[in-house]
Amino acid sequence: MTTKPDLTAPPRDYRLLVPRDWFRIDLTQDRWRAQLKTFVDHQAEGKNVPAEVKQETWATLRNTAEAAVRTGALEFFLRPELEGGGILPASLLVSLVPGRGGPAPRDLENVLGAQQRGNASAADVSTVALPAGETVRVLGPTTLDLYVQMPGGVGYLVLAFAVPLNGVTGPMAGLCDAIAESLRWIT
Repeated sequence: MTTKPDLTAPPRDYRLLVPRDWFRIDLTQDRWRAQLKTFVDHQAEGKNVPAEVKQETWATLRNTAEAAVRTGALEFFLRPELEGGGILPASLLVSLVPGRGGPAPRDLENVLGAQQRGNASAADVSTVALPAGETVRVLGPTTLDLYVQMPGGVGYLVLAFAVPLNGVTGPMAGLCDAIAESLRWIT
């Protein structure tokens, strides 16, 4: 007989299935900059990428990671998108937004929806049910942000996908959804 996990207790951790070809960077460790540099060097290796493109990619990814670390990011996954000599990857940032007694998903949906009104490239905001819990989904042309409510009302785990070259459509949309649906809480 199997028992269902206790969804009222805060989780100790989470499990997320991400394809093997996505490069994982642990943003909770001090060595993340070196890991990021390794990724950029590896993607440029043997591809005749101009030094300025390599440097620009490194700076963009470093700035993204630094800003994310300041706001609670835990992991940064990168999948290369090689088109036109560029090396800017698709990415997934996993962040913790603590907030005991914070807004319920429908309230968060309303807040995020209000922020989108008046935005020229407004995203579609909705609430969906994922196996890990009720989730606010914010879909833009090249981004997909999922705010998954954590058990015990202790906050949200945010899965922020960015697909700068192809956008979040077609097979990539399916992949992002599959990764999100793999999220499980460890109690």
